[in-house]
Amino acid sequence: MRETAGAKVNLCLEVTGKLPDGYHGVRGIMQSLEFGDTVELEPGDGPWQVRSGLSYIPGDGDNLAARAAVLFRRLTGLGPEGGVITLQKRIPVCGGFGGGSSDAAAVLRLLNREYGFPFSWSELEEASLELGADVPFCIRGGTALAEGKGERLTPLPDLSGIHVVLCRPDFLCSTQELFRAIDRLKIRLKPDVSGMVKAVEEQDLQGVTRRMFNVFESALNRSQAEQVRDLKGLLLDEGALGAVMTGTGSGVFGLFADPASAEAAVARLRSLRIMTAHTVTTPRLEN
Repeated sequence: MRETAGAKVNLCLEVTGKLPDGYHGVRGIMQSLEFGDTVELEPGDGPWQVRSGLSYIPGDGDNLAARAAVLFRRLTGLGPEGGVITLQKRIPVCGGFGGGSSDAAAVLRLLNREYGFPFSWSELEEASLELGADVPFCIRGGTALAEGKGERLTPLPDLSGIHVVLCRPDFLCSTQELFRAIDRLKIRLKPDVSGMVKAVEEQDLQGVTRRMFNVFESALNRSQAEQVRDLKGLLLDEGALGAVMTGTGSGVFGLFADPASAEAAVARLRSLRIMTAHTVTTPRLEN
């Protein structure tokens, strides 16, 4: 059993404040990508094992992909009790590109399909929230306005024909530390989320790229902020229409109107030994 787990990017992202349960509210536009990991599932005896070839990714039941398989069986009574999940990792790890969430979503989609669709897509999204706020979006993908903790999704028209270059600088971000930093800061600049929604609806690529903004860039320390700024500048110099950090970082991406410019940016980044991937957007799944 095999499924593709597409990466995601945040075209814009703001923090709206604390929610009653203590978590932070967010608002922004999310976009799924064609590029991603490959997830293979083989039923077997014993507990779930996860193989990725990466020593720093959990290989047992703590892995989000394994937790997704356990969740599906608990909710439906269907599916294997254990086995092996193999992840062919392509999404840069710990970059804000949704790798773990997308792997978990792929497991749920795969099992839902193999066992006769006991869940509709919307039901599967709702069930997946137990695994994390980004997982519901990764179930269906496409382009969406995300609110609440990121789980309240309003589908938007797909952005098509856009080429995306992903890169991850040589540092990792702590999501908890960035949220704590946001709480201490007086954020003066926020993204025009409503304006970007309108631009997406009108398929106005220039309008979208003018509004790319992530408040978490303001919460980085000086060294981190310089690296992100340098990467954004490099992407823009190579022809990106817009560039921004995704999620809580540290990944940065740029949007390109043509593949030649995107490939030139990839070549330049690779010459600097910066982790890169060249991707295009992908349509969402339908009910």
